[in-house]
Amino acid sequence: MNDSMPTDSDYQTSTETSSANGFDVRNLDRRWIFLVMGFSVAIPMLMGLVFPEEPSQEVLDVFDIVENLEDGSSVLMAYDYDPASKGELEPMAAAFVRHCAEKKHKLYFITLWPAAVPMLQKNIAILNREYPEYTYGEDYVNLGFRPGLEGVIKVIVTNIKKLYANDVEGTDLNELPITANLKNIQSMDLIINVSAGTPGAKEWVQYAATPFDIKMVAGVTGVGYTPLVPYVPNQLAGILGAIKAAAEYEEAVLLEYPELRENPATQEGLRKMGPQLVAHMLVIGLIIGGNVIFFTDRRRGV
Repeated sequence: MNDSMPTDSDYQTSTETSSANGFDVRNLDRRWIFLVMGFSVAIPMLMGLVFPEEPSQEVLDVFDIVENLEDGSSVLMAYDYDPASKGELEPMAAAFVRHCAEKKHKLYFITLWPAAVPMLQKNIAILNREYPEYTYGEDYVNLGFRPGLEGVIKVIVTNIKKLYANDVEGTDLNELPITANLKNIQSMDLIINVSAGTPGAKEWVQYAATPFDIKMVAGVTGVGYTPLVPYVPNQLAGILGAIKAAAEYEEAVLLEYPELRENPATQEGLRKMGPQLVAHMLVIGLIIGGNVIFFTDRRRGV
C-alpha cells in the first residue's frame, strides 16, 4: 500500500539524505544538548560567576525581623536538615548566623535531627572563624540533639533543662552564663528554623511559635515552601524558600554590611544561582528554538 506508515529504513534514508545536504538541526544528536547543558552548569561554577540579585519583599521581611531586633537579643537557631539538603539550605543557614553575629545576638543552637549535628558544628565554626569576639558559653551555646522529634519542642517550651541538662560537651547548663538563668524557650526573642522536612518548621510553628506567641522565621527547601505559606504572616513572621531566597538574603545582608563582601564565603548562595541562571536560559532558548522549527516546518508542510 502506498499510504503505509514510514519504516525505520525510510527514516534512516531520510536522515542520510538530509545529512548529505548539510547539517540539519532537526537530526541533532541529543547528546550534544546534554554536553552543552553540562558546560552551561560547569563553567559558571568553575568561574565563580555571581549575578546581581535584588531581594524580594518576602526576603526583606525576614531580613528586617532579624535586623530590627535589639542588639544582643536571644535567638534560638533550630537547624533541622541533613547533608542531603545542605546544598539548598546551607547558604541561608550561614547567612542567618552571620546576620545574627553582626547584631551581636545571643545564639542557642539546637536540632531535632540526629544527622544535623555536623550542620550545627559547621555553622558554629563560622563564629569561631569570622567572629573571634564571640565567646562560647557567653554569646552562644550548642545544645545539640535530643531524641523525641516534636516531643522535644513540647518539653523545652516549658522546661528546657528537663531535656537539656548540659551542652554537647557535657557542661552543666547552670555553669554557662548564657544558660544559667534559662528556663524555657519562651524567653527567646526569635526562633530561626532552617528545615528540610519533619520535624521542622511546621512543628516549631504548631508547638512553640503559635501557642506561646514566639516570633519565628524559617528557611526551607523548595518543596517545603508551599505548605508553610498559609502560616505567614500571623503564625510565621517570614519564610525563605530554596536557594533563590538564600541568595537574595545573602544580598540583603551584604547591602547592609558591605564589608562582608571581602569574604567569598558570604556569597555561596549567590554563586550557586549563576549555574542555574545560565542553565535556565539555555533551556528557554532550546524551547523557543524547537518551537520556531516546528511551526516553520508545519507552515511549509514538512
